[in-house]
Amino acid sequence: MSKKLDKLWGGRFSESTHRLMEEFSESVSYDRALYEQDIRGSMAHARMLADQGVIPAEDAKAICRGLEQVKQEIEAGEFVWKTEFEDVHMNIESRLTEIVGEAGKKLHTGRSRNDQVALDFRLYVADRLENWRKAIAALVSALADQAELHRKTILPGCTHFQPAQPVALAHHLLAYATMLMRDEERITDCLKRVRVSPLGAAALAGTTYPIDPERSAKELNLHETFANSMDAVSDRDFAVEAVFCGSLVMAHLSRLAEEIIIWANPNFGFVKLPDAFATGSSIMPQKKNPDSAELVRGKTGRVYGALMSLLTVVKGLPMAYNRDLQEDKEPFFDADSTVSGSLGIMAGLVSELDFQADAMLKALDKGFVNATELADYLAARGVPFREAHHASGRAVALAESKGCGLEALSLEELQAIAPAVEPDVYEVLDYANCVARRKAPGGTGPDSVALQLGEVEKWLFIRTT
Repeated sequence: MSKKLDKLWGGRFSESTHRLMEEFSESVSYDRALYEQDIRGSMAHARMLADQGVIPAEDAKAICRGLEQVKQEIEAGEFVWKTEFEDVHMNIESRLTEIVGEAGKKLHTGRSRNDQVALDFRLYVADRLENWRKAIAALVSALADQAELHRKTILPGCTHFQPAQPVALAHHLLAYATMLMRDEERITDCLKRVRVSPLGAAALAGTTYPIDPERSAKELNLHETFANSMDAVSDRDFAVEAVFCGSLVMAHLSRLAEEIIIWANPNFGFVKLPDAFATGSSIMPQKKNPDSAELVRGKTGRVYGALMSLLTVVKGLPMAYNRDLQEDKEPFFDADSTVSGSLGIMAGLVSELDFQADAMLKALDKGFVNATELADYLAARGVPFREAHHASGRAVALAESKGCGLEALSLEELQAIAPAVEPDVYEVLDYANCVARRKAPGGTGPDSVALQLGEVEKWLFIRTT
């Protein structure tokens, strides 16, 4: 039998943990990221215990002073993390007891590592989701700034990745702003379920001490307390939901990245990439690669993987806490790093994109994007829409055979196809007029775009002030 190494939980053990088990089960190598939340939660717990008369007020003050010292040591890089203490919680508590003596041993009264880790992780996830909200607002702001500059810039809007109808570039960019605003609202809603305190659930059955969970929750800016102690220590829905929210953020960023990649191709030439967010080729000197956008598109899979990992961790667990739940943190940490980094990169990239209005205007001539306007023009003159649709299609076929746009066909040619055509048809076929006529709310017309921009600005004002 090997010599026993004392652990905070080791009273009933007579033999040390095997070295392989120590290495396999430790989490301090990564969960030390929770140190600030662990200290914050422990301070709230100590003060609550004192308020309830569970421990002396002087002991609570000593504990809080000691925890402040621990925090300073960690942030100064002086703290010695020990894998034999397994995790962030036991490392901090052990050092606290070294600093303040017997008072430190009272901190864990009425608390288990089960509700402690659940609390720390909830606080951490909440902090990171707030960061996501700010990063989303920064990207929405960059999109809105570009939209403001390009209210009059027109490009082919596509369906099935084929030219469909002319739209304002501002309208196109605001579509992504709308997606991201929806993401931020989803994260805000998720935070309601993250900000629930499990402190006081103890191991699984609650505690016999006269604690006040609401007092601790209030100090920690948590809006609710647990309803069921078994659920409180085993619930990781909040982490799964947070990564789901991050997955949708990445899906939307990936869509935006894809369009930037396509638009930057010289065959489109709709945008010039900023040097600061592009790279070159080791062999082809002419290359300017959209690596920033490509990496965002590629990293999306990492967040999807984190979501599947978390879902798999929780899918078959019996009540209550199980050590499997140690595997909840690394997927979230990786997802957080990816989402935060991707939002920052995309905000920087979008703010410096140089959109090429002339290239977009030339592209309008290639796709007959005013064909719907011709069909609507005829329908407005009494031609049944299905007949108007066929007539417009025949006009497209004629223009395609002549290598020109619909607006380049002569009046006689158009009237041979549809006698209802009059000289004012050319005003309708003008691309700028095609856009301007879309006056319905939410459409691509100038008035509608102005309203959309106004709503985005109001949204940004609320979230950045």
